[in-house]
Amino acid sequence: MKKIGVLTSGGDSPGMNAAIRAVVRKAIYHNVEVYGIYNGYQGLVNGNIKKLELGSVGDIIHRGGTMLYTARCPEFKEREVQLKGIEQLKKFGIEGLVVIGGDGSYRGARALTELGYPCVGVPGTIDNDIPGTDFTIGFDTALNTVIDSIDKIRDTATSHERTYVIEVMGRNAGDIALWAGLAGGAESILIPEENHDMNDIINKLNRGHDRGKKHSIIVVAEGVGNGFEIGEEIQKRTGAETRVTVLGHVQRGGSPTAQDRVLASRLAASAVELLIEGKGGRAVGIVNNKLVDYDIIEALKMPHVIDQKMYKLSDELSI
Repeated sequence: MKKIGVLTSGGDSPGMNAAIRAVVRKAIYHNVEVYGIYNGYQGLVNGNIKKLELGSVGDIIHRGGTMLYTARCPEFKEREVQLKGIEQLKKFGIEGLVVIGGDGSYRGARALTELGYPCVGVPGTIDNDIPGTDFTIGFDTALNTVIDSIDKIRDTATSHERTYVIEVMGRNAGDIALWAGLAGGAESILIPEENHDMNDIINKLNRGHDRGKKHSIIVVAEGVGNGFEIGEEIQKRTGAETRVTVLGHVQRGGSPTAQDRVLASRLAASAVELLIEGKGGRAVGIVNNKLVDYDIIEALKMPHVIDQKMYKLSDELSI
């Protein structure tokens, strides 16, 4: 391949810029031209495409967000719209595409693959919910943002002797809640992958109160339910003053951690190598700290699984 494209799609995540940088510089190192597609699949369909040079990706490795911008494009599910996208790629002579994003982005890449256009998916989402990889780009940064917030909330929770419910992102995956809850010493962690019994949570809070505990932290993944409703029930049943914090989009921002920068660089460079080798229709990932790739169509059929041992450990440590 002599020309490849790169786009970011769906929700942004810290480290996407590091991935874009790696795609551009790895490709140019191998004498391959790179074209940036701005505003995701919407930009692809509209032809918002520009050639990127080495200097185009200077001074971005440490920046959050994505220099290519991102947008959701539900119309890309339609075959007619997908063909318009391929038409734009052919107009610029782009022979392969690196798609950085979550499962929605992967579905778009899969559609192009099924139409015979070579794509490689790079997992970029704070949710850490892409099958076939231990970690996604942005998860570590979001996790550290949440832990920093939990630590700050714990200070005020202790001062006022309150119970705090902290709702975190993750859509239908509980990875952020589980990892942040374990690292932040939460009394209870509520995730979509595991059923929870409010009686058990209330009993645990009451036991803590009886032994003189001054505060409690409950971490709730957004896929479980409304944090305010859970907080209201806790206050009603325990009589303890309860506050709710919904961290929201602050979890998507910020300078990426070293881990996310390195992960993004490794995954993106691997994606470029696959395209240069003529291998399209793949998705890259990292498993046991080793780079892997797999069929992108099969990838979307894999279930997302939570680390059951970690969940059990969090319960054991919060007695």
